[in-house]
Amino acid sequence: MHVKSFDSKTPSIAKSAYIHDTAVVIGDVKLSEDVSIWPLAVVRGDIHSIKIGARSNVQDGSVLHVTHASDYNPGGYPLIIGDDVTVGHNVTLHGCTIGNRCLLGMGAIVMDGAVVNDNVMIGAGSLVPPGKVLESGYLYVGSPVKKARLINEKEVQFLTYSPQNYVRLKNKYMAECL
Repeated sequence: MHVKSFDSKTPSIAKSAYIHDTAVVIGDVKLSEDVSIWPLAVVRGDIHSIKIGARSNVQDGSVLHVTHASDYNPGGYPLIIGDDVTVGHNVTLHGCTIGNRCLLGMGAIVMDGAVVNDNVMIGAGSLVPPGKVLESGYLYVGSPVKKARLINEKEVQFLTYSPQNYVRLKNKYMAECL
């Protein structure tokens, strides 16, 4: 596991969180209960803060970063991920806010200042441009994303199932490491 302090800031990691040995977590990062960070993911809170809510998972090859404060961007952009979020393989999240019970499909990109409200699904390969706000309860697809349709009841249930499944999986990994 590669957990590193930077600029006098050390990641805060809940005891029940799991970080794969090949993942990297740097700086001002908070991992809540039952968070899982999977192989080759990078969570880099070197120039602003990152908070990942309970039971959220960041899958293989994802890159999570932030934007520093400057004259061009007063306050900068932290990265905030809510509870029960599934961040699919190779997702890029940069200085954005992700609500609770969201699923970000493989290869999706969410840019600075974007806000993804609760209960949203973003299709694989989609791009959420800077500052875009995604309304709760919808599937968004495309590059740039467009509202495709309301998510159905089965999909709403999946938004809770997926994080629970990843908690079970990370518990198996943690048990084998002991």
